[in-house]
Amino acid sequence: MKSLEQNIGYTFTNKALLGTALSHSSYANEVKKGTKSNERLEFLGDSVLSIIVSDYLFQHYDHLPEGELTKLRASLVCEKSLSQFAAEIKLGDFLKLGRGEKLTGGKNRPSILADAFEAVLAAIYLDGGIDNARAFVLRFVKEELESGDKQQELFRDYKTTLQEIIQQNKEEVLEYVLADEYGPDHDKTFRVEVHLNSNVIGTGVGRSKKQAEQLAAKEALELMGE
Repeated sequence: MKSLEQNIGYTFTNKALLGTALSHSSYANEVKKGTKSNERLEFLGDSVLSIIVSDYLFQHYDHLPEGELTKLRASLVCEKSLSQFAAEIKLGDFLKLGRGEKLTGGKNRPSILADAFEAVLAAIYLDGGIDNARAFVLRFVKEELESGDKQQELFRDYKTTLQEIIQQNKEEVLEYVLADEYGPDHDKTFRVEVHLNSNVIGTGVGRSKKQAEQLAAKEALELMGE
């Protein structure tokens, strides 16, 4: 348990909570004797995860409309993302599985890992409160957002679309200019302008230069009626 707690970055006061979070239903059904599975914790963890991620996106992505915030949140709390987060802390190595699940590679199954991640989150929340739960989740969420991959999932490639339109007239020159950046190094905000022949045709503000450029291109396309 200690090595898992080190991976998680949190030490439990109530170790039984962590034990339950690691107990898959296949294990609980085999052992019985009052053994609880992690399904109830998973239910709670799903809600805790949603509020933490929603709050973070609301506070830090105030330039995005509701629809895009919803898509971004969905990409962060989906099974694929959660199973990747679980793999980063080697959660599968600590899961209690029934014999059948063990034999069929249950410890690496994305659905099982994602559910267990939510259960562990709920256990942290119950044991240490929302601040510890938030610290656990945001460690993964921030890294995922900063990687730029989620921006590609969220946004249509506005830059490519704009470039294709501008290239129809070879005399036109398109350029992205970093107009401003502010905030501490670990939490910067960038403002980028897209210039067409030195004229500003769009501005974007984002948590990364790539995101700001995409949003600037989006504004330019909207100006063009695209």
